[in-house]
Amino acid sequence: MATQITCRRVYEETTARDGKRVLVDRVWPRGMRKEDLHLDEWLREVAPSTELRKWYGHDPDRFAEFRRRYLSELRDSAHREAAVHLRDLATHDTITLLTATKDIEHSQAAVLAEWLAEKR
Repeated sequence: MATQITCRRVYEETTARDGKRVLVDRVWPRGMRKEDLHLDEWLREVAPSTELRKWYGHDPDRFAEFRRRYLSELRDSAHREAAVHLRDLATHDTITLLTATKDIEHSQAAVLAEWLAEKR
């Protein structure tokens, strides 16, 4: 059975097709109670560094450079263990990468989904 990797906002309804639900934000989503998230894991260590996140500021014009820098961060010691764990999850299960970001296409979740698909 082929596994799937999808990205969704944490504020969207949970579906049966979500598989394992993994929050990939460094900070907890505003206004979201932990019991309402239906979360399997919170991998904050796989999220972009605070410095990179603040530099990016969700500016779509900076996305290409953000993507390049974030992919580089995934190889550093601070991110490596969480990145390997996420890759292992994606190998065995359908996963949904959750983020509070409004613009999913220009988010770390989108970069992670692409990275995971390439690593298979």
